[in-house]
Amino acid sequence: VQLQAYGGGLVQVGGSLRLSCAASGSSFSINDMGWYRQAPGKERELVSIITTGGGTNYADSVKGRFTISRDNSKNTMYLQMNSLKPEDTAVYYCNAAVITYYSGTSYVRTRDSYWGKGTQVTVSS
Repeated sequence: VQLQAYGGGLVQVGGSLRLSCAASGSSFSINDMGWYRQAPGKERELVSIITTGGGTNYADSVKGRFTISRDNSKNTMYLQMNSLKPEDTAVYYCNAAVITYYSGTSYVRTRDSYWGKGTQVTVSS
């Protein structure tokens, strides 16, 4: 199973970006998914998480500006980022709790946390 994050870029203060994270592979299902970010010289921090049923949680710093969503049929998660600030500049990573199955069965093979490669978001002032 692989996670691919994309959609980052350079945007001015107050602008918007939409990040996507797509999971690919075979014989798997996804539980909770989340976005994390890491700014230079800082530790990776949680931005937002979303459960399989659509329950969400956000870091206080992004509440009211960011919206997380997912399309379970496409194994894809999104992060709509509005009113971007310079302090939002970071590499954004997606994470997913993935269950893999033995091919052609419903028997669980592994339960693991997967990370995608990061996508850079830069907000210029």
